[in-house]
Amino acid sequence: MVNPYLIKEALPLVRPGAMAALPYFTSFSRQISTLSISISRPLSLSLPPKPLFGTGFQNRVGFATIIPFSISFTGPQICKISSAVENVDLEPSLSCSMPDKRLRVAVLVSGGVDSSVALRLLHAAGHSCTAFYLKIWFQEDFENFWSDCPWEEDLKYAKAVCDQVDVPLEVVHLTNEYWEKVVSYIIEEYRCGRTPNPDVLCNTRIKFGAFIDAINSRHFDYVASGHYAKVTHPSSDEMDKPSVLELSKDMVKDQTYFLSHLSQAQLRRLIFPLGSLPKDEVRKLAKKYNMPNKDRKDSQGICFLGKIKFSEFVARHIGEREGVILEAETGDFLGKHHGFWFYTIGQRQGLRLPGGPWYVVEKDVENNVVFVSRNYFSLDKRRRLFRVGSLKWVSGLCPDQTSQLQCKVRHGPGFYHCSLTMEAGEDVAVVHLSDDDQGLAAGQFAAFYQGRVCIGSGIILESWDDRGFPVCQKALEIARTEDKSKLGKPVKIKVKPESCPLETDDRAAVYTWKESNISPSIADGSRLGIQMPVDWLQQLREKLLKFQSKF
Repeated sequence: MVNPYLIKEALPLVRPGAMAALPYFTSFSRQISTLSISISRPLSLSLPPKPLFGTGFQNRVGFATIIPFSISFTGPQICKISSAVENVDLEPSLSCSMPDKRLRVAVLVSGGVDSSVALRLLHAAGHSCTAFYLKIWFQEDFENFWSDCPWEEDLKYAKAVCDQVDVPLEVVHLTNEYWEKVVSYIIEEYRCGRTPNPDVLCNTRIKFGAFIDAINSRHFDYVASGHYAKVTHPSSDEMDKPSVLELSKDMVKDQTYFLSHLSQAQLRRLIFPLGSLPKDEVRKLAKKYNMPNKDRKDSQGICFLGKIKFSEFVARHIGEREGVILEAETGDFLGKHHGFWFYTIGQRQGLRLPGGPWYVVEKDVENNVVFVSRNYFSLDKRRRLFRVGSLKWVSGLCPDQTSQLQCKVRHGPGFYHCSLTMEAGEDVAVVHLSDDDQGLAAGQFAAFYQGRVCIGSGIILESWDDRGFPVCQKALEIARTEDKSKLGKPVKIKVKPESCPLETDDRAAVYTWKESNISPSIADGSRLGIQMPVDWLQQLREKLLKFQSKF
């Protein structure tokens, strides 16, 4: 039984101004394809071709869209309203949308499926929603690169989604804030040879920083977005306890890594409606809602670049400067590049070297030299010890115990067991991983967890056990040579001989959910055995070499 007051409030939306009498409700019931309303006296209505009933009615009571309906009398006192109803049970999907409260929520929308479904769930839960689209610096700066503005399509979809449920949409310009707080920092980090994470910075400084500041005077209860994460807020009688950031149900799409640098003050303002839903269920909801962007592909790449290539961004703001590529083990001159800032540790694409695969293993920032190797994934070059700085704890306090944690060094489902050794000031720590990792890049974030709870993160400073990939003395001396023209032409690269498969103990090289104390509680159980072999790329490479040798 639904509160009759809600129905009394909703029904006047049906009339086009020609309702003979305002009904007084005594009961309401929902059937699969019929809505039956009992009223205290007969009702005479004149209906428009497209009734206004559906939108307001739907979201007040929490179910799906009602299309044009018919009215018939079933007796002297009963009026039956029949319609084709899309029978969608939303209750299980609303667990992260605070359905037991009535709130004013500012919802960040991008035009994508995730944020759009988040908006619909919050609206279905009965909240008063206002949607906001953030327009940031690059969109004007790179406008002439495209026949259409790169943000127009996103905004068009966002507006269409909001129009479906009569939610107001506002565009917020944060051009200056984005340049000052994110882009300038990223450019400077690349100039210094580090690899920053713009998505973490965007969440911390813009979406849940500058944006919240911009709407602070409007007294919204919460800010929401389409992130795959869960926030548990303390109850009203435990307000002295912190809000908690938890892993989402979808461990592959989980985005707590990108949210791990939020402060407690920021987290207390947030709702993430998709935290209890896997990605495929979000897609199903978009189709059931018949959303205009239901078939739109997910965005890929760096958050602020949109359609712009990363190389274009770097070249536009840092420029190009010719340098050399040297083999780390031999010092052989292999080729040239347009600036070390175009490369990151572990990168394979864009080197354009034969006989590979080749990987970027080190960079000489002062001399603009990139060192590469074909042995990046060999056992003797793995590392598990590194330092992090700029540590920020979600609760606002350093955890009591730091010896039995889990760690993510990049976005994805893979974790390591780890321990932290805090240094003076508690802003820097040494991280000891349970297994080796090959792709540690200074400037990236390391996020830390206790079970399913994300407790904070820090910026990777450098590896500590061998100070990075071992570059031979000859290569280092050539890198310091001022006149690189004396190197002559690049050497002719020989195909690397096939090596014997590595014999490793998978139990030591693999971290699975079964081994950890994390219980992801995924409904179908299909992901409970996620495995993250450290040497999987090396094994794949060896298989490809064997295949090639047959031809």
